[in-house]
Amino acid sequence: MVPPLVHDERAARRDLREQIARFERQLQETLVSAFPHGGGLEVALEAVPTGGPRVLAVGELERLRDRLSDRLRHARGQLAERAERQEASRRLLERMLLEPGKYRSTRIANADLGEGGCGVWSVGPRLGLIGMLCGWWQVKLSSGCPLAT
Repeated sequence: MVPPLVHDERAARRDLREQIARFERQLQETLVSAFPHGGGLEVALEAVPTGGPRVLAVGELERLRDRLSDRLRHARGQLAERAERQEASRRLLERMLLEPGKYRSTRIANADLGEGGCGVWSVGPRLGLIGMLCGWWQVKLSSGCPLAT
């Protein structure tokens, strides 16, 4: 006869393995959603020396689940911060396009907007010195990446 404690431990281990699998999948989806523009969220993945294959105890499974949960929360926080910075940059670009004279010498890189490429949006005078003296300002997008030398 199997004692009920073993059955409860099996159920706990199964639940923990399901939670770990869900956290791993969610962490993977979070990291993939950050790719390719500015990917590379900083998520520490430490190797846990185990001395070879073995069955993890319930306590070890709980610690693994908690570490994955912390990593997932940290990665989602980084992604949310990046999205806020990109949204602020987009709003600034919209204001620059509407009133370039108020944003003289302001520059926004495509990377700050969450877009690819090396382009930079900048406000400068139209027609050089004459445009500067007359208050004629415009927003330009640079042509992109410089050629490699």
